[in-house]
Amino acid sequence: MSVSEKLDRLMKLKGAIAAGHFTADGKLVEYKGPLTKELAEMVAKMCAANSMMGAIEAEAFTKISGMNWSPLLGWAVAAGDYAVCVMGNYGVFVKLSEADFNEIFKVLGEIAK
Repeated sequence: MSVSEKLDRLMKLKGAIAAGHFTADGKLVEYKGPLTKELAEMVAKMCAANSMMGAIEAEAFTKISGMNWSPLLGWAVAAGDYAVCVMGNYGVFVKLSEADFNEIFKVLGEIAK
């Protein structure tokens, strides 16, 4: 499945308003949705930074708690009326009032492989 097809699949999720693919160092690969390219590039950097921080936190939680928190699978931030959900190097913006997070993370998990 191509990156474009993966993003199309994310955009079909209930409540989806934008979807993107980014590199581990925060470069935008491709996106779909009504974001400007400048905003999509900033979001790609934010997603990569949050993913790196989440991986560090997961490793620390594993060491401190003795519970298995690694490897990081994904994350979400919800604020106001929206959420961003990320797994691997793919993310989707969704309207909170419409989002089905179980379905979102199921699809993200399939796409991020």
